[in-house]
Amino acid sequence: MKTIIATTVLLATASVLVAQYPPKDEPAHRTMLTQDQIQWGAGPPALPKGAQFAVIEGDIKAKGLFTYRLKMPDGYQIKPHFHPVDEHITIISGTFHMGVGDKFDTGAGTTLPAGSYVVMPAGTHHFAWSEGRPSCRCTRWGRGGDVCRPG
Repeated sequence: MKTIIATTVLLATASVLVAQYPPKDEPAHRTMLTQDQIQWGAGPPALPKGAQFAVIEGDIKAKGLFTYRLKMPDGYQIKPHFHPVDEHITIISGTFHMGVGDKFDTGAGTTLPAGSYVVMPAGTHHFAWSEGRPSCRCTRWGRGGDVCRPG
């Protein structure tokens, strides 16, 4: 009886572990891009004109995880807005500033130099502006069009 129970537990554990990995004929999704492989273009309508935008993973028009890069000119401003999902931002280069609230106020923000990381929780009204020519990486779950303006 003990052998049957031990064998059952062993098989159940093995099947759970095997189910976590795709078969060899179905490789896991991989994304490996070098700087020169990133395809830059204009940003979506929710962003002010002037920035360069590149989707590096996922589809911003579909529901699901997506990651994009954003390069901004000096003095670029993103007016107060919010998202229905968390937004994760890594400052790659330059200096980026972010503030919280419905009023754009450069005196009320946090300076974020290269290497900084931000998690803006869902529903948090926030705004941003650039100093120099910063570059950021942003990841969200949802759709890229899910940007809401207060008021």
